[in-house]
Order: sequence, then structure tokens, then C-alpha cells
Amino acid sequence: MIKPVGSDELKPLFVYDPDKHHELMHEAEGLPSVVISSQAAGNAVMMGAGYFSPLPGFMALADAMGACESMRLTNGDFFPVPVLCLLDDVAAIRGAKRIALRDPNMEGNPVLAIMDVEAIEEVSDEQMAFMTEKVYRTKDPEHPGVQTFNSHGRFAVSGPIQVLHFSYFQDDFPDTFRTAVEIRNEISERGWKRVVAFQTRNPMHLAHEELCHMAMQRLDCDGLVIHMLLGKLKPGDIPAPVRDAAIRKMVELYFPPNSAMVTGYGFDMLYAGPREAVLHAYFRQNMGATHFIIGRDHAGVGDYYGAFDAQTIFDEEVPAGALQIEIFKADHTAWSKKLGRVVMMREAPDHTKEDFVLLSGTKVREMLSNGIAPPPEFSRPEVAKILMDYYQSL
Repeated sequence: MIKPVGSDELKPLFVYDPDKHHELMHEAEGLPSVVISSQAAGNAVMMGAGYFSPLPGFMALADAMGACESMRLTNGDFFPVPVLCLLDDVAAIRGAKRIALRDPNMEGNPVLAIMDVEAIEEVSDEQMAFMTEKVYRTKDPEHPGVQTFNSHGRFAVSGPIQVLHFSYFQDDFPDTFRTAVEIRNEISERGWKRVVAFQTRNPMHLAHEELCHMAMQRLDCDGLVIHMLLGKLKPGDIPAPVRDAAIRKMVELYFPPNSAMVTGYGFDMLYAGPREAVLHAYFRQNMGATHFIIGRDHAGVGDYYGAFDAQTIFDEEVPAGALQIEIFKADHTAWSKKLGRVVMMREAPDHTKEDFVLLSGTKVREMLSNGIAPPPEFSRPEVAKILMDYYQSL
């Protein structure tokens, strides 16, 4: 099986030993504590689950700046984005060597992790602007990722963490949320050697489904891991339970047995385009995938990124040898009226736009809201039914 990034074995930060876990939970109740941001909570979950291995905890400012500048931490380790715990107010934890980090996304703000505090550093406006520009390629406050990143405060609290809970993800998505450790184990149990991963924050329509079949066939893969984001999205995106139901129905009906796993991970979307694509590849290698599909405008939003920037970054900016996972570079896929099947648009040079079935997201939402199924060349009827039921319930 493919090795994790920068290590021979995964280094999840979740405390699995029940006695140790109980001891730490008891200790946490007596520690100075702070409620962290949703984004920081997602980062803690990802570290706990092994996805960000071998990262030992929240980054100090120098490491965060290095990740932004060159995707290298001060010790030389590769990491493509800053993983910060930013706070507005540190009065409750100032001077403390050990603190409890509390979950903002669950009632009562239960303890998510314990941190050994190595530093509390104030981040300057210039440093925030530098990191924002490097990661998001824009400082536009209207960009949802920029807006979120700059809303968390200016105090960076850093140090190694011990994770004690997987937030609401394990409770709300017991059949879907999986750690990198669990996915690696299941890949091994299924006997898969070549595994392609597919990222989604949306339901999968026919073009997405066929793209996965294409990638599996062309890469000679044994299996596909559909790995959906379960965390917070921007307003208007379809909620995770609806996406989950739609994707499971598609896999049940249109994929052979033992060829596809439906899983999810606990993280809030960054909408960071190319940089987020690299992060996606990083943690897909950690979960055991040998290949990763990156299509048009991967992890993008609006018109902030070029259509294929999320592919070219692997050739132009990712340090050589940093990742072993291979990228399957896909074009936009759509139904060809000429050929009667889904194709990658770049592989049909004799086609015009009119030769494809192309529907905007706005048009699809409008149809579903009105109880009209998109054409079968665009969406499987069983998937469309689940989405129609959702939109008509709003």
C-alpha cells in the first residue's frame, strides 16, 4: 500500500487507548479552556483522524508562513496550507502550558482536544494579508474562504494536540465518516492495490459518475473511494445528508459490488482552489489512495481561479517528491449528443457547445425546485428524485 506523506506509517492524533482517553477527559475539565473556530475544529478532527499526518498539532506562525510561501515547514516537512488555531481573545489561556480546546459546533462545547501550548503569537495585518494572498490567490473579502480565514482573530495558539472527539461528524454521519486509519484498513481488507479517490462537496450527477468509471478503467484501478466533505459549506450548497443519500443510491445501482466505497471526512471547505487541491491530494495519499481525480475548477468558487489551475499547481509549485499519489487530470465531462455517451469535452474536438447537454447549477436547482427531473443525460432519475424531494421541502 502507498505510504503516508513524509512517513512510513500514519500518525493519527486521536487517543484510542480507553484508559488514557478517560484520564485526559477528566484532566481537561480542570484545564483553562477556549472555544475554537469551526475551521480550527475541522483541522483538529483531520489531525485526529490521521489525514494531516505527520503534523503533530497546530502550527506556529513561522510554520504557517512557510506553508504559505513554499509549502515547507521550518523543519522541511511538506504541507500546503497553514493549520492555525486563531483566536480573538486569549485572556483565559494566557500563561497556561496545557489547555482544553472546545468544540464550537456541538451543544455545550465539549472538549475536542488538549493542547500543550508552545506559543501564543500575535499575527500582524501584513502576515494575514500574505497568507491570505498565497493560499487563496486573492484578498477579496467577498471570497468565502478569505472571509472565513480573516474572521477568526489575530492570536495564533500553537502546539501539539491530543484529540479526544471527532466533533459531530461521527455522531451525525456514523455510516459515512471514516478516519484515514479506517479507510486504509478497509482498502487492505478489500484487497485493493490501485485505488482512485474522488472528492465531492456536491451530489454526483451522471458526468461525475462516468468520470469515476473512466478514471478506474484508464488507471486500471481495483477500487474507487468517493470521499465527501461533511463539514460546513457556503450558503446554498446542498446539505451533507442529502448528498450522502444521493451518492449512496448512485453507487448501489450503477457500480459493481466491491468497486466503490462511500466515505466522508470532517472538515470545513476552504474554497482555496489550487492550494486546496494539493491539500486534498495530501490527505488522500494518507488515507491510502494511489490516484486522485482533479477536474475542472477543483475546490474553486466564483471566477477566482483558472479552469485548470488546480492541475497545473502540481507541476509548477508542489515540491518534487513531496507526494507519491498520482493525479488524474480530468476535463469537464458532459453528455455528447453526437456520440450518445458521456465524454471529456477536450476529447471531442469536433464538437461545438451545442453538441453537449450542459446545464448550469442555477438551472438544475430551478428544475429540481419545481419538481422537474433534469434530463437522463444529465442526472440519474433515482438521484434526481432524492434531490427533488429535498428542494421541494425547502
